[in-house]
Order: sequence, then C-alpha cells, then structure tokens
Amino acid sequence: MPHALELRALRKGFASAEGRVEVLRDVTLTLPLGQSLALTGESGSGKSTLLHIAAGLERADAGHVLVAGQDVTAFGDAQAAALRRGQVGLIFQQFNLIPSLNVAANLSFQARLADHHDPDFTETLAQRLGLDGLMRRYPEQLSGGQQQRVAIGRCLAARPALVLADEPTGNLDEATGDAVLELMLELTALAGAALLLVTHSPRLAALCDARVHLRAGQIATAP
Repeated sequence: MPHALELRALRKGFASAEGRVEVLRDVTLTLPLGQSLALTGESGSGKSTLLHIAAGLERADAGHVLVAGQDVTAFGDAQAAALRRGQVGLIFQQFNLIPSLNVAANLSFQARLADHHDPDFTETLAQRLGLDGLMRRYPEQLSGGQQQRVAIGRCLAARPALVLADEPTGNLDEATGDAVLELMLELTALAGAALLLVTHSPRLAALCDARVHLRAGQIATAP
C-alpha cells in the first residue's frame, strides 16, 4: 500500500537581496496512511513551505513529491487543483468558510466538488464535531472553535488521503485548541487519512504518532 505522502530529496530556495536563500535542503520523509506526523521548527525553518509544496501550492526546485503513490512533482496548476479536490485536504489558522453558506452547506462543499459526497458520513462528522445542532447557522453566528470544527469537517467529508494542517489551532485558546486537535486526530483516523500537522508547539506535537523537526531547512533531531 502506498504512503499518503513521500518527499524525496526536496529542495527549495528563494532569491533575496542578500542572494539565494535555501529554505529546504534535501528533505526526505514518509507518512503512511492512517498515521499522524507533527512537523515542528522555528519560524523560518521551512515548515510552511514544505506543506505548500506537498499541497501543490508551490513547486520544489528539485526532488519528488508523491501523494498516495502518485508522483505529483511536475503537476500543472489544473492538476494540482484537482489533486487538492480529490486527495488532499487543507486546514489553516484562517477558517476560510464561505460566509454565504450555512454550516450544512459548508460541511458538504468540498466533498461535492470532489464528487465524494456521502451524506451519512457527513452527518457522522457533524455529530462527532458537535455541530449537529448548528447546521442552519452561518459562519458569523459561530464561535472560533465552532468555525474551526466546521473547517475540519469540510476537509474530512471529502475523504482525502492526506490532510495538511498549518497551525490549525493558532487562533484558538489553549484549552479549545487542544480539544479541537484531539478531535481532528480522531476523525482523521476515522476517515482513513494521514495527517501532517505543522506546529510550533511541542505539547500539540506530542499528540501525534510521530514527530520530525526542521532546522534551517533540514530534518534535524527534535529539541
């Protein structure tokens, strides 16, 4: 069975006033289906760049990216967008809910785009996320924690192979953030997906199955 994500000798750099800056240097890692992996590191270590490359939002300068066994390294914009619809789910600090849609419509939005809509599974997610009594509300009528739960449900309802989460609880207080992440880990496993969590928090990283640390663009021993 293929891994949800494989990164092979990934390199990425950017031009700056001082010259070229290498953000990722020969990064190699694997993430099996059904597992969660925390990616930690200081600000500027390359965490978000790595996640964006895995999502097809940026291209690597060298190396290979495989999602569910498919080499997506050279995908064009249209192919990358199709990949995100069907195989990759994204969760960010910004909830990015559609304000004109109620909770029910937001939850099913991504799954309908991917032609993966399963009403029974979406209902199960809503119940597990504590949203079943809020389905007719709109994003502006929800708390931050509730909005993030909707964002998680929307992502998982499409049954992606890979969930990429960039500081998903950064806008929440500590207690709410811990509860949301624990629920996200549980439901990601229920959906049969793998989770790559970018976080600066060792406490949150410890909740994942495994942990890797980025230092100056390279995999390093966790502090």
